[in-house]
Amino acid sequence: MPQHASRIALVTGGASGIGRRIAEKLALEDRATVCIVDRDATTAGDAAASIRRSGGKAAYFVVDLASATATQAMLVELTDQYGSPDIVVNSAGMAATVPALEYPLAHWQLTMAVNVTAPMLIIQHALNGMKARGWGRVINIASISGVRAGTGRLGYGTSKAALIALTRQFAIESAEWGVTVNAVAPGPVDTPLIRSMHGGGTADLYGAMVPMGRYGAIDEIAHAAQFLASQGASYITGHTLAVDGGFLASGLLVRDLFDKPDAQAPGPVVAAHAH
Repeated sequence: MPQHASRIALVTGGASGIGRRIAEKLALEDRATVCIVDRDATTAGDAAASIRRSGGKAAYFVVDLASATATQAMLVELTDQYGSPDIVVNSAGMAATVPALEYPLAHWQLTMAVNVTAPMLIIQHALNGMKARGWGRVINIASISGVRAGTGRLGYGTSKAALIALTRQFAIESAEWGVTVNAVAPGPVDTPLIRSMHGGGTADLYGAMVPMGRYGAIDEIAHAAQFLASQGASYITGHTLAVDGGFLASGLLVRDLFDKPDAQAPGPVVAAHAH
């Protein structure tokens, strides 16, 4: 029997990109019932429908994770319908590439709400059921920007560093319950969204800074998350797994990033997922 056939998985940001691929793998390969949580009703519905057409079990819930009240209400609704999640994947995220001295307060607050506060609320909610069952998996999609500073990543990098710390805090307090809490830290990943943020010569620069000489693939990040959700990862907790082609070994400091023609966009460049 597939390892998650009787389990419920909650995946935020599961309508597209990395989150969607993780949702597909958990549903179609591990046979979990996947609850996709996203702010985009159309893409979330499409993702859930695609999984169902392929023989998996999936539902979707639409919520703006920037709102703590809306997030908590969504969790109650999801649990009423499907039960408390056995697996939580926090993949949704906000980012902006802005010089540190110009970073807008409003976007800082939005980034912290989506990237840190929402995962905290979701994990708190799910841990009650995980503790009662004596089993659970939490995987937070962090970033190499949460380990090493990057030019223009004041809000994003700080929020991902906080998410990594949050991972460790929950891990040590829930380990005795049979629950593991880990993070995946992707490097540059080849998605249309990230390519648009890194466009032109900047994309070439990022590629050159990765020792493997290429962007990562969505599947490579999803494989890591799927492993951390597995029974095979039962003795791994509080860990941040970098999936970055060796990027952390080389660091990230682009002194002239904002002098490059590609970076001269009006205002912040905002993306839902930026790893």
